[in-house]
Amino acid sequence: MARFGDGRLKIFTGNSNPELAKAIASHLGTQLGDLEVGRFSNGEIQVTLNESVRGHDTFVVQPTSAPVNDNLMELLIIIDALRRASARRITAVIPYYGYARQDRKTRPREPITAKLVANLITMAGARRVLTMDLHAGQIQGFFDIPVDHLQGVPILAEYLSRKDLQDPVVVSPDTGGVPRAGALAKRLGASIAIIDKRRPRPNVAEVMNVIGEVKGRTCVMVDDMIDTAGTLTQGALALLERGAKEVYSCATHPVLSGPAVERLKDSPIKEVVVTDTIPIESEKRFDKMVELSVAKLFGEAIVRIHEDLSVSKMFE
Repeated sequence: MARFGDGRLKIFTGNSNPELAKAIASHLGTQLGDLEVGRFSNGEIQVTLNESVRGHDTFVVQPTSAPVNDNLMELLIIIDALRRASARRITAVIPYYGYARQDRKTRPREPITAKLVANLITMAGARRVLTMDLHAGQIQGFFDIPVDHLQGVPILAEYLSRKDLQDPVVVSPDTGGVPRAGALAKRLGASIAIIDKRRPRPNVAEVMNVIGEVKGRTCVMVDDMIDTAGTLTQGALALLERGAKEVYSCATHPVLSGPAVERLKDSPIKEVVVTDTIPIESEKRFDKMVELSVAKLFGEAIVRIHEDLSVSKMFE
């Protein structure tokens, strides 16, 4: 379905999520650019471009997921290589933006690392960023270049709508996620509920209360990411204790660190729906996990950027 017959669009990828990059290229009817990313004997990253990109519109697909620092450095070095090879424009396609949770100072003398990463990407030579479901929407303002922010909700909603859920209610795991829950609820024709929680320390959540009617209903918990899964599993138990009939969970980014997989396996959650913004290792997959692809969405966005069309129109 490629619509760029002039051959001036090229897609490259590092080692972070090559399968997603291949799926995006396949959707566009093209192949990945000829790029090698390796290591020198001392561990430094080596990038070799094996084709000309002079005057081309280039896109680098590289989520900065774990190992975050390696994948971030690969992204920066690939961008630098493209810039020095005279690419006309470089767009950093970052399906998952690492360091996004360090978006503000919560204590004295803390860094704002999400802003630092934005500076690094810009200084490396990126002229545009394409990303999905940032943990904090204000990160778009950390960049002094255009940012196209895709939404995972339409993909999740399309899947959930086919399940014909009985009397659904969409549950936000915290107050910050209410807009996301509202967007999903609108697409499913459902109401919303909110879990009131507090975090005594990072990666530890305590449920305080549930706001909204959940008794006898099918609850769909939605978040931007699943990290250690403490929020989801505790939230699911709180919903069931308050009379929920069953609980589904969905999130865009399957970070799945630490005890996440075991917690989800042992939880009463009926189904865990995620996307492929982050590659999921085989040992982290389990029976009730469902993985949806974002390749088509990113492919359409890339075509629109290349042809100078509106990206936001995709969601209207």
